[in-house]
Amino acid sequence: MYEVFDPAGDALRGRVLVNLNSGTPEEARAAAGWAAERGLSYLDGAIMVPPPMVGDPGSVFLYSGSGEVFAELRATLTSLGDPRYLGSDPGLAVLHNTALLEMMYATINGYLHATALAGSAGVPPVEFAELAIGWFLPAVLGPMLAAEAPVLDKGEYPGDLATLEMNLNALEHIARTAEEQGVHTEQPRLMREIAARAIADGHGGKSYLAVFEVFKKATS
Repeated sequence: MYEVFDPAGDALRGRVLVNLNSGTPEEARAAAGWAAERGLSYLDGAIMVPPPMVGDPGSVFLYSGSGEVFAELRATLTSLGDPRYLGSDPGLAVLHNTALLEMMYATINGYLHATALAGSAGVPPVEFAELAIGWFLPAVLGPMLAAEAPVLDKGEYPGDLATLEMNLNALEHIARTAEEQGVHTEQPRLMREIAARAIADGHGGKSYLAVFEVFKKATS
């Protein structure tokens, strides 16, 4: 972006820049500051679909920065897809993009590892997918995450149905089974370590969602 626009100099003044490059929140804020110094109105954004889906009305695009600029350009932005304005902080769009990508990769890794684990006993991926994708994700995991979102807001994790200590046993079984079956063990061992850290922090009698408290803290 800088290589393209820096040489333009004063020709940028009074114009609007909508930046859909990827990056980090701090890079987005730095770009907004760079634009302000040159008299540019600035809106940062993130494209949440692959290129063939650009222009589809259901394709989500995230935007953050100037609310006035977003309102002014909304009709134009809608031509690309479904524009979602997240707030005045220019870093919010790429932050949401990064968070959703992390969720995507973690989910895919979980699915791929689970498929490898089932495959160690000769279960074909297509057969396993019938349960994993056809039933578990839409019928169990999706509704569960939606129902538990308010729990994360409150920071309260009642262990009425299942405690973190009980879940640690399940994670231990996953790690041991992966080892016994000869598949990659680092991912389940990491999940087990995260749960154990939450228990060490005093959350053993709470639900598994208490690991959220571990994720909220930077490691030393």
